[in-house]
Amino acid sequence: MNACGLQLFAQIFRATKRPGGIMKKNSRLILALDVESRDKANSIASETEGIFDAIKVGYPLMLSEGLSVIKELSNIAPVIADLKIADIPNTNHLICNRLFSAGAQGVIAHAFTGRDSLEACVDVAKRWSGDVYAVTEMSHPGALEFMAPVAERMVMLALVAGASGIVAPATRPERIRALRRAAGGLTIISPGVGAQGGSLRDALEAGADYAIVGRSVYESANPRAAAEALLDLI
Repeated sequence: MNACGLQLFAQIFRATKRPGGIMKKNSRLILALDVESRDKANSIASETEGIFDAIKVGYPLMLSEGLSVIKELSNIAPVIADLKIADIPNTNHLICNRLFSAGAQGVIAHAFTGRDSLEACVDVAKRWSGDVYAVTEMSHPGALEFMAPVAERMVMLALVAGASGIVAPATRPERIRALRRAAGGLTIISPGVGAQGGSLRDALEAGADYAIVGRSVYESANPRAAAEALLDLI
């Protein structure tokens, strides 16, 4: 589908009420557990239980401890598996099926691979009543080189593919505002708060539904106190 076709379909989808996803919007905080130890992950998740609406886990933890850690953490909060899936449709299908069957309630996939690849993730997510969050622009400076110039178009693709939401950078609130205008009612989850320099308050005020925070909590001497301090800012 060309750019004009994407714009037309996106306009139609923006006018349709989007599903709210599996997360309850309580604290509007997501904990990114980019640690490599099962024990540390479980300890931090348990210590901060009740504060975060979801836990995001990625390659460091899953490669170190295996997919079984997802099920353990899902007993504390919904788990979003962040492998930034980016492959052909069949491979995306296989990856998502493994993640959802392991207990994940959401996955993060790249949008740049195209509509068919993203739709493969969405199709699997629907079978598991899960969510797909499409990466449109990442939080690091390098994302400005190639992602930012086409981020709005990737939002349109996420709308057409039926994704539950998108990923937009807390490090650049002005980009959240722009992507929110394109995304309509899609859920926006926003990484980069804390160690990367993003402001929790600015990200939420710019249009993010959830802010993702990691190192400033899991590297703290008192993770619960650090998490509670974030609540005070909201």
